[in-house]
Amino acid sequence: MKIPENMKKYFVLAFFISTIIVNAQLLEKTAINVAYRYMGRNILQAGLEFRFGDSRYQSVILGPSMLYTRTNQTDKFLPEAHVYYTNNGQLYGVSINQYSLEPRIGISLFNMLFLNTGYAFPIHKDKYFKGITFGVQFNIAPNNSKFYDKMKIM
Repeated sequence: MKIPENMKKYFVLAFFISTIIVNAQLLEKTAINVAYRYMGRNILQAGLEFRFGDSRYQSVILGPSMLYTRTNQTDKFLPEAHVYYTNNGQLYGVSINQYSLEPRIGISLFNMLFLNTGYAFPIHKDKYFKGITFGVQFNIAPNNSKFYDKMKIM
């Protein structure tokens, strides 16, 4: 069975429209993160955050980040992946990079600001990240974004 040429064009057009719609929905729940972390050394972090869930109080946030630190007189850029669960301002999460696994707890202020602490468990022979950690993370998204929690006024 052969598909007519104009039918192929409709399939391609429908595919592009659905891709645009999906990307628009993804962008509504996406933010850029900028953070300072202390994991046995000073670290700057930047990356993306994506929020799953429509609940204003419970959601899962995950994303990739890039860590920057200076070790042994050299600059290091390290990829990191993290996931957070927020529940009424409480923050629970974990992050992993090539040197450590770090469970975290903290608070979330409307998903604009994360204050957290944790413990970095080394998973590499070079123990760059080890011990008690803390961090301050700012999430930057447009004002009408679905990433932020809205403040309810009674």
